[in-house]
Amino acid sequence: MQTAVTPLTEAEIWTRIIMPEKNGLSPETARSLLELRFAEQDTARMNDLARKNREGVLSDDERKELALYVKVGDVLSLLHLKARKSLDHRNEPRS
Repeated sequence: MQTAVTPLTEAEIWTRIIMPEKNGLSPETARSLLELRFAEQDTARMNDLARKNREGVLSDDERKELALYVKVGDVLSLLHLKARKSLDHRNEPRS
């Protein structure tokens, strides 16, 4: 009898790679990662796509574009989490 395999999302795969719960980045690297942001034009585009999505007027191509922004945002969030964890670890009192 075969066991059903639960499909993974890209975010779950990235989470396994990045391991945001672990620290280990140098302070310089962590700070550099925290500076990574979407460009203004991308933020404006995401806001426009989100508005159209709420209104129910996204085209198929726009829906795909919005999904790409969401995926990139997920990875960026994981990188930021790992960076913050690394910086927080450096500030913990040593026993």
